[in-house]
Amino acid sequence: MNDTITPISPSDFHATEGLEDWRVLGDGAYAHYRTADLAASARFVQAIAGVSGPAGHPPAIDLRPGGVTIRLITAGDDFMGMTGADVEAGRAISRLARESGLEADPSAVQHLLVVPGAPAGVEIMPFWRAILGYQSRPDSPDEDLVDPRDRDPAFWFESMDDPRPDGGGAIHIAVWLPEGQAEARVAAALAAGGRMVRDASAPSWWTLADAAGNEADVATVSGRDW
Repeated sequence: MNDTITPISPSDFHATEGLEDWRVLGDGAYAHYRTADLAASARFVQAIAGVSGPAGHPPAIDLRPGGVTIRLITAGDDFMGMTGADVEAGRAISRLARESGLEADPSAVQHLLVVPGAPAGVEIMPFWRAILGYQSRPDSPDEDLVDPRDRDPAFWFESMDDPRPDGGGAIHIAVWLPEGQAEARVAAALAAGGRMVRDASAPSWWTLADAAGNEADVATVSGRDW
């Protein structure tokens, strides 16, 4: 298999030389580069415009006055994750950042996932597909919906082990963070009035709730070398 399309695990990606700026979260590798202003951000985006990334899936770029956030991922009909193509693109972007005098800030990256739950999660997917204008994720069409414009959070549907007494569902969010950031975020949430619901799978994920019972997961790729 061509090395550029060979899948690479999160831990191997992180251990690869030249990728120190990048952190693998729930749906790809992210880097954030701080800039002085909007013009500097625009110049950096112009500099990296020639980096192609995996075939059919160029880098996703968010440009702001204070910095540029970039996501790399290889997406196909039966796979969505990191490959050698993302390694090559990540190295190229990091090199261009250094040439532009920019530094990476790994603490500034995160990925938000919305998780609707129901006694039979798949049965509610058509409603959310219609109301959001989303489409099925090609490699997991029975579980995930994604924004075809690659702008808004993905939705992952789960079947609830303990449905509400009225038979209804529930929605919570998952916040994917770099491994070194997660425990501090959990501690901050607990200090802000939250409570721990489940932590048996930490440091892969913790489930917390606010005082009203609304839940949020803090998730990392620790132990998830898919």
